[in-house]
Amino acid sequence: MKVVITGGTGFIGLLLAQRLIERGSLTGASGRAEAIDKIVLFDVMRPPSLPAPLEGRVEVVIGDVTDAALLGRLVSGESVAVFHLASVVSAGAEQDFDLALKVNLHGGLALFEATRALPRPARLVFTSSIAAFGGDKLPEIVTDETKPTPKTTYGMTKVVLELLVADYTRKGFFDGRGARLPTVVVRPGKPNAAASGFASGVFREPLSGIDYVLPVGPDISMPLLGYRRVVEGLIHLHELPREALGHDRTINFPSIAVKVGEMVESLKRVAGNRKIGAVSSAPNPAIEAICRTWPGRAAAERAKALGFPADTNIDSIVRAYIEDYVDR
Repeated sequence: MKVVITGGTGFIGLLLAQRLIERGSLTGASGRAEAIDKIVLFDVMRPPSLPAPLEGRVEVVIGDVTDAALLGRLVSGESVAVFHLASVVSAGAEQDFDLALKVNLHGGLALFEATRALPRPARLVFTSSIAAFGGDKLPEIVTDETKPTPKTTYGMTKVVLELLVADYTRKGFFDGRGARLPTVVVRPGKPNAAASGFASGVFREPLSGIDYVLPVGPDISMPLLGYRRVVEGLIHLHELPREALGHDRTINFPSIAVKVGEMVESLKRVAGNRKIGAVSSAPNPAIEAICRTWPGRAAAERAKALGFPADTNIDSIVRAYIEDYVDR
């Protein structure tokens, strides 16, 4: 089996590749486990270096996600699994509508068409977002049955791809599955253009001894999920039998609702005697406006029934980050 990961040189893409190497196999179109003999990381930019476990174990391809000819070469073979993670994120999509349409919408459609051309219907996992929900009638807790009414360009593109995944699957073009992700924390490295980036920054920078200024107030609530559970969940979603999801191919991933003020409290608790940077607040109206269009809490009953991994509290997520990135 060949595995193609778009957005593959990003944080989650690299972690997913490492975990797939450890597993060694995935369920193929035949419904049987097949050995993974090649992993392709496709992205718009080459990383300065790869994590040691990936050196010499993966192929990195740099290109445009709307390049149909390139995608056709990447997504080719008798047995292929596709993980579509590539996306212009929330604040970036809001600032550049045309880029969001090109990458998120047209790029996704180009990938779907390349996957459709395979001789056997491949399994394709696509990362959607909790930003699919929004609007003036947003309930206190969103569920898998809540009507998607996004209030951002980013969320809109995710909803369109959710519908395309369902219809391509209905037509038998591929076996698509959508992961509606909450905010993923704690992301290491440099901040990205996501409006929710502060949910990682409030931990990452202070634990590195750097002062951090929050762009939102303490009352903002965010559904969160740790990166370990995200990677486990994406693989679990891929491995589910096709009939487990039915016609609704996109599923809310488990999350825990945490207010920004509670994030700061968790940082102080878990840091213990460590010397950490100070945390202050200077609300950014543009960031706050985007965040307030998103649900503060999300239920994931379908995911729970299907055995998806979940975090129990914010402290355990922060401890995992310290173990994986700070103490190393």
